[in-house]
Amino acid sequence: MPATVFAQDEVLTGEAVALDVQPIGFFLRALGALIDVLVGIAVIVLLGLAAVWALSHGVLPTNTQGIVTVVVIVLGTVVLPATVETATHGRSLGKLAVGGRIVRADGGAAGLRHALIRAAVGVFEIWLTVGAVAALTGAFTPRAQRLGDLIAGTACERTRVPTLPGGVALLPPQLADWQHIADVGRMPERLARRCAQFVRQAPAMVPAARARQAQLLAAEVAPFVSPLPPVDPETLVRGAVAVRRDRELRALLLQNERLAALTSGEPRR
Repeated sequence: MPATVFAQDEVLTGEAVALDVQPIGFFLRALGALIDVLVGIAVIVLLGLAAVWALSHGVLPTNTQGIVTVVVIVLGTVVLPATVETATHGRSLGKLAVGGRIVRADGGAAGLRHALIRAAVGVFEIWLTVGAVAALTGAFTPRAQRLGDLIAGTACERTRVPTLPGGVALLPPQLADWQHIADVGRMPERLARRCAQFVRQAPAMVPAARARQAQLLAAEVAPFVSPLPPVDPETLVRGAVAVRRDRELRALLLQNERLAALTSGEPRR
């Protein structure tokens, strides 16, 4: 079933599973747009030089100068961006440089219709207003969407996701049943990193310091774990790290599958 936008940075699938959508930030979008504009200017200049040569050598009638000028501008500002975006499944040179891709607002692959709308609106918001309208719109929308994105129903999604970490933390055997009902998602990111660092360094620590550090971390972790298993502090910390890591790995794998589907142009299931 098609996905539906659930929140600013989430997509809710037909199975009611919220997927993380990481939009490109405002400044990266601005940098990518600047690169695309510079490429467009270079193309217009080259097409203009070719048109001048054709007019001066009689290849084209001199009375078609106005038409040729319009054609060159339309090719450089609308046709070329829409064609490149469609052929590369949402990745222009600027998007490639900043690690982004244009996708539908629901996370699916954008098509020719979306690219044409974005390019046509871009003539006004980027070219005619020197990017002022695009900048204002992007600064006040949660996913840094410009006016063309809002009309076409698209957004710029991050494609450079974190690499999958290695060395999976082992779950203590006594928590095998608990992991299926454990809720560790509310644990702050900074605390989770400290716990993971402790698990990695624990074998090399002095026993007394290891026990003391485990007790301190367990006291911080306990309010964010539900239900709280009746185990010693170090086992609690190890269990929370293992469960959280396993779920993050699954989320990253799912995101990589979505990005691979966009690259191939296949519709997302």
